[in-house]
Amino acid sequence: MTRMLRDGLRCVRAANPGPLTGTGTNTWIVGTGSVAVIDPGPDDPQHMARILGALGPQECVSHILVTHSHLDHSPLARPLAQATGAPVCAFGTSRAGRSTVMETLAADGALGGGEGVDHSFRPDITIADGAQLDVGAETLRALWTPGHLGNHLCFLWRGDAFSGDHVMGWATTLVSPPDGDLTAFMSSLDRLEMAAPARLFPGHGDPVDPAIARIRALREHRRTREAAILQELSAGPRTISQITAAVYHDTPPQLRRAASRNVLAHLIDLQTRGHIRAGSGPLPDATFTRQP
Repeated sequence: MTRMLRDGLRCVRAANPGPLTGTGTNTWIVGTGSVAVIDPGPDDPQHMARILGALGPQECVSHILVTHSHLDHSPLARPLAQATGAPVCAFGTSRAGRSTVMETLAADGALGGGEGVDHSFRPDITIADGAQLDVGAETLRALWTPGHLGNHLCFLWRGDAFSGDHVMGWATTLVSPPDGDLTAFMSSLDRLEMAAPARLFPGHGDPVDPAIARIRALREHRRTREAAILQELSAGPRTISQITAAVYHDTPPQLRRAASRNVLAHLIDLQTRGHIRAGSGPLPDATFTRQP
């Protein structure tokens, strides 16, 4: 299904609904004549046919932009590039943008993670934070927003923003270390708020309006989760599974593993900031204690 959201903006939604994708991945077509495709989506020939079918007879794809390289966003980029001749543009590979803390944890190998990461992703053009992209008569500006993934970008356009999976309206964002980084995620919320977009066009779900209210609500949601985790640890040492059961007690079973990864992200952030410490052994199996 193709939707015209406003002049110069179309959305083609992929047929990949699920607990973590909502109604499916949004592929955004920006501009007229010479257009940019943002987040081509999963490697689905039928979805590519719908993207190409949404173009007018005199239109061409000049840029393929990828907010981040998860399997529901980036795999179709290469087939679409081969079909259109347009370059794939992104911040970098799936390991780009990791913090030193996450690189260390990834090298240890005990953390797990890697859910849905497109490890083969290689852009043709790397986009730096703040880079300006001219697409026909349109101008987009890249804003590096690591957190959900280290190579996550938002794209600012006409006072609005394409927010990928960084900020969505229908759900909070999964942060799963070592690819996800809660410390970076919180900083990226601040950066996106400072850019002052009026509306967000996310990777899943409907447009978010007003944008700033949603960004602030997500920040408060994370702070509330942090407070609940610290409160639980005030009662004594706890494992991730014990904290998850207490803090996410109302979460549906199919989302419980994602909840435990979010708890892990909070614990790593709290440990980095000196609020808690982990016992010996692999981090996912450790017992965590609140620092006095």
